[in-house]
Amino acid sequence: MRAVIIAGAGGPEVLELRTIPVPTPGSREVLVRVHATALNRADLLQRQGKYPAPPDAPADIPGLEFAGEIVESGPDASRWPVGARVFGIIGGGAHAEFVVAHEDAVAEIPGHLSWTDAAAIPEAFITAHDALVTQGGMRADETVLIHAVASGVGLAGVQLARAWGARAYGTTRTADKLSRAKTLGLTDGIVITGALEALDSAVTAWTNRRGIDLTLELVGGPYLVASVNAAALKGRIILVGTMGGANADIPLGLVLRKRLMIRGTVLRSRSLAEKIDATARFVSEVVPLLTAGQLGPVIDCVLPLEHVAEAHRRMGANQTVGKIVLEVG
Repeated sequence: MRAVIIAGAGGPEVLELRTIPVPTPGSREVLVRVHATALNRADLLQRQGKYPAPPDAPADIPGLEFAGEIVESGPDASRWPVGARVFGIIGGGAHAEFVVAHEDAVAEIPGHLSWTDAAAIPEAFITAHDALVTQGGMRADETVLIHAVASGVGLAGVQLARAWGARAYGTTRTADKLSRAKTLGLTDGIVITGALEALDSAVTAWTNRRGIDLTLELVGGPYLVASVNAAALKGRIILVGTMGGANADIPLGLVLRKRLMIRGTVLRSRSLAEKIDATARFVSEVVPLLTAGQLGPVIDCVLPLEHVAEAHRRMGANQTVGKIVLEVG
């Protein structure tokens, strides 16, 4: 099979398309013929040598999500027939023509979705749903702040907030990105290109001085400090990303006075049982909304797998709105 190989830590030029053996499904695993996959920040970090793959994933093949059809079942796997259209997330290896996954860690693709549409969904919506709903306890009429709101996870979060009856607000770097998020249900937002002080007055206006109930923190660094300042009494902050910095000087006195909950989370390194649980919740609470057209993927662009280096350069330049999808075949 063809697969993207990280030949060594470095820039996009270290990515190579090679022919390697097709993996063999193990107990309760299925072999999936990948038709499309998508790019994530974790893939860029892995390429740079900053985010090694977990032990159960290929060390040199990136890719966390896929859409494809089942072509073979391993021992004791009986849930899916050959030809079933499925999508899901894995620890790595999805930038290839075939992947193996546990039979309970994949979900059926709604019939109206194309391969490229389906590939743009799993990581964004499972991550956003897990953070906002499962861990953050998002409720109707709450205020939700989403940093990097035009990212794949950010735009999934906007749609989920709308579906749950919450009011979503966001930060981003350009007016165009903010406008796109508003078409998906963002109540309001602010363009931030430098200092974060402007967020304070925006939150005051949005919430009538009450503050934000729940924050989906995708940036980290100084944004985490801004999220603490913006939070309402007993607010919850779910930290998912650190592309803005891995360290923050948090005002602990404010955290105490507001009685805040700050929780860090990551999907990639979780146990198989936890990933299966996150997938099951996605199937139960998100897939029906995708099927009904109440939620949908947001695709920045679609490129062939052999243009993976171009995809890395585009994401690295922060030019994207939504997901970069790679067509595999």
